[in-house]
Amino acid sequence: MEINDATEMLGALSYEARLRIFRYLVRQGPDGASAGNIAGACEITASTLSHHLNQMRNAGLIERTRQSRSLIYVANFKTMTALIDFLSDECCNGQPELCRSTKE
Repeated sequence: MEINDATEMLGALSYEARLRIFRYLVRQGPDGASAGNIAGACEITASTLSHHLNQMRNAGLIERTRQSRSLIYVANFKTMTALIDFLSDECCNGQPELCRSTKE
């Protein structure tokens, strides 16, 4: 991953609403969620939601597919993992055990 790609993704997630949407989609897993479900779960109006979803799609963080009459949005787990890997690359100057999650 190039630093410009990471910057674009982090910029897209730097809004509270987008971060809530992305975390919601991560929780939904590979099945994703419809725009209506996302709006309800994240308490965002449809017009605002559309803008946020487009910003995250442009950054490569989410993908959209059509199922019948619904648009389904799914977190792009490959891109998310690449961003996490980029952020943690060379973690702790060669001592990755120091970088472990506090949840362990």
